Amino acid sequence: MPSHDDTIHQILKSNKGFVTATQVTAAGIPRRCLSEMAKEGIIYKVERGIYALPEVWEDELFFMQYRFSKGIFSHETALYLHAMTDRTPISYTMTFPFGYNTSGVRKHGIIAKLSTTDTYELGITEVISPCGNPLRVYDIERTLCDIVKVKHSADIQVINQAMKTYTGSKDKDIAKLMRYAEKLRVKPKILTYMEVLL
Repeated sequence: MPSHDDTIHQILKSNKGFVTATQVTAAGIPRRCLSEMAKEGIIYKVERGIYALPEVWEDELFFMQYRFSKGIFSHETALYLHAMTDRTPISYTMTFPFGYNTSGVRKHGIIAKLSTTDTYELGITEVISPCGNPLRVYDIERTLCDIVKVKHSADIQVINQAMKTYTGSKDKDIAKLMRYAEKLRVKPKILTYMEVLL
């Protein structure tokens, strides 16, 4: 019969390197086992009731995504993850489906944006975090539409740099960008930038 530690390791393995006190209780393991493993440095206490393996615990972005699974990294954070800006975001931005209660998200210092049901899933892709874990993020075409959408949502220099990098990229997909721009109602703004740069 596997030991308590073995069972906890199995949970960690099947749960992206995280384990919760609730999962441990459900498996019939005393919660003190988590505290003991944390004392030994095998796992870390991320916050009340959530523990993680050391390599996951240090990955702030991956943890945010685990905690707020409906959130998609967007705006300046997505630009940063796509290496389209050299500025590290002061606060991370995530987009949630319309109607999602973002008060808990904001408490964690995350900038929360809302997207309508018909555009929330538009352009979701995956990138690897600086620590090597998969993150859900909007693709670059969606991100460019998002950053020009709201006045003052992004620094004009950041937008210009991103647009310039994109138009010079061999991976650019102008047709997709225009399709997204139409759906997100920012086509005139995107065309203005394109006219200047192309």
